[in-house]
Amino acid sequence: MISAGDFKNGLTIELEGNVFQIVDFQHVKPGKGAAFVRTKMKNIKNGGVVEKTFRPTEKFPPAHIERTDMQYLYTDGDLYYFMDVETFDQIALNEDMIGDSLKFVRENDMVKMISHNGDIFAVEPPMFAELEVTECEPGEKGNTATGATKPCTVETGAVVYVPLFVNLGDKLKIDTRTGEYLSRV
Repeated sequence: MISAGDFKNGLTIELEGNVFQIVDFQHVKPGKGAAFVRTKMKNIKNGGVVEKTFRPTEKFPPAHIERTDMQYLYTDGDLYYFMDVETFDQIALNEDMIGDSLKFVRENDMVKMISHNGDIFAVEPPMFAELEVTECEPGEKGNTATGATKPCTVETGAVVYVPLFVNLGDKLKIDTRTGEYLSRV
């Protein structure tokens, strides 16, 4: 059991049948009255953020979040298939669970399955992806006093805004969390 007085950023706890991750916390000791802990917590399963206050002596069970490496195999309709590379077990997840987390992931790339008590609730792509540009308009010279960008489509079908010097066939390094262009490879 974890007491509210021992909260740290990134800690996961079970509360009211849900799993929450501590985003921010603050120990408050007012001049009058008892001390308390003010927290901002993110619901891991649905992404909602709530603010709650607790007495420092309140205790909560820790939530164990598992991250498993799996290989993204293919898509069939609205099902996405993944394989555990050690046991060769395959699982299928529907489009609602995936969201746009596979926007920069090619077939046969490795991803992390995030689960709690065996229930997968998120797919985490690698932090960076190296993808080839498949569609791109030529850059127009001229009005480039600031960092001008143009939209380009990469091999997974995602659109990334890149500098004007990027051309068709270039390999790009992309931050998968923000979808931003980082560099050419």
